[in-house]
Amino acid sequence: MSHPAVQFIFDFGSPNAYLCHKAIPEIEWRTRVNFEYVPILLGGLFKLANNRSPMEAFAGIPKKQAYDALEIQRFIAKHKVEKFRFNPFFPINTLQLMRGAVAAQKLGIFKPYVDAMYRAMWEQERNMNDPTEIVAVLSAAGIDGGGLVEASQQPDVKGTLLTNTQSAFERGAFGIPTFFVGNEIFFGKDRLREVEEEIVRAIQP
Repeated sequence: MSHPAVQFIFDFGSPNAYLCHKAIPEIEWRTRVNFEYVPILLGGLFKLANNRSPMEAFAGIPKKQAYDALEIQRFIAKHKVEKFRFNPFFPINTLQLMRGAVAAQKLGIFKPYVDAMYRAMWEQERNMNDPTEIVAVLSAAGIDGGGLVEASQQPDVKGTLLTNTQSAFERGAFGIPTFFVGNEIFFGKDRLREVEEEIVRAIQP
């Protein structure tokens, strides 16, 4: 049985991407298909797609903002994401964090890095604009923070992040969270059911 390529296009700056991160293991368990996490720079994707964050785009539509908050609470209840806290320092400039994700991939410590960053951003309310906080978070997770930050400044790491972002845009992405199941694109945490349905359809003989 062949499994489809399933990709999760993410940036730590998106609370909805964090919520998906917490729900993805359930889908992986049910389908026996693993998601490939693809780090991109959301700010760069917004520029390419002529898009803005929901907070900016819907600033003058309070009922839309209220509904989005309601959807987050429903998602939290459904998937039992009790530790979610909205980061008081939002929005965060995630360039360093996302370069770090690429560096962590190359160093073979991607999963613990991603878990540590998501906890810091959307559970622990840490100020991830502060470079010393980044190092402290990584050190607490047993990662050489200074070494990883240094690795994240390498030209190949910076280039990979730019390439990932450009590629996601060219495949149709305009925001985060975005999923690809094969060549099928899905946007938003409210499309996770359709993502799972497409995975199941793709693996059926």
